Amino acid sequence: MPDCSLKVLTYNIHKGFSTSNLRFILHGIKDSLRHIDADIVFLQEIQGDRIISNNRFDDWHNNNQFEFLADEIWPHQAYGKNAIYKTGHHGNAILSKHPFIEWENIDFSIMRSASRSLLHGVIQMPGDSQKTHIICVHMGLFESERKHQLTILAERINSHVASHEALIIAGDFNDWRSRAENYLCQELGIKEVFKNTRGSYARTFPAWLPMLSMDRIYFRGFDVIECNHLYGKPWNRMSDHTPLLAEFRVI
Repeated sequence: MPDCSLKVLTYNIHKGFSTSNLRFILHGIKDSLRHIDADIVFLQEIQGDRIISNNRFDDWHNNNQFEFLADEIWPHQAYGKNAIYKTGHHGNAILSKHPFIEWENIDFSIMRSASRSLLHGVIQMPGDSQKTHIICVHMGLFESERKHQLTILAERINSHVASHEALIIAGDFNDWRSRAENYLCQELGIKEVFKNTRGSYARTFPAWLPMLSMDRIYFRGFDVIECNHLYGKPWNRMSDHTPLLAEFRVI
């Protein structure tokens, strides 16, 4: 198999609005993502539809947000609804330069007022005979909620991802107390990119002065080439989270 790398980015885009919700900044997010040019983009809080906003903002796009962001760069997309309401819905999305073999959205909500899910996709890298599993997550705000969701995530991986297959899990874990490690690193044998490479998780929230480690990229079956925390301009003027970027080499 030829030397093959995979660049991934994870980003909670706050439904395309600035932290104050006063500015619609999805066009700026699109330009910034295109500049990074990742192979796989994991997105949280992305709207599949929102009727009311079409009348509030002159630059609102006519299609859903994940198709708008993907445009001609990421021809393959998967979207899973988390929250459904009268005016639309939002959830997780994965944008990919590589085609999906399959994908599935799994609801792991325990609170009706806070719908959450994990989006599990499977791709095959060029020249690689093995499957690569990519999972986008957005976990709850409460520790008891996250504990339940981590258990479901671990069960999903144990039942659907063979031990020899490559795996990347990325998203907003809301895990500022770093409790996810027991479930993921010890039980599943996976590592977090920044903790493994730099000794600590990246601080990604709030975007204007990142203090809390909310977002993560976990992996198995890869070597890390490099990782970057994208803070400062233009990212601190967009969502309330900052993105994480990592490049892997297939083992």
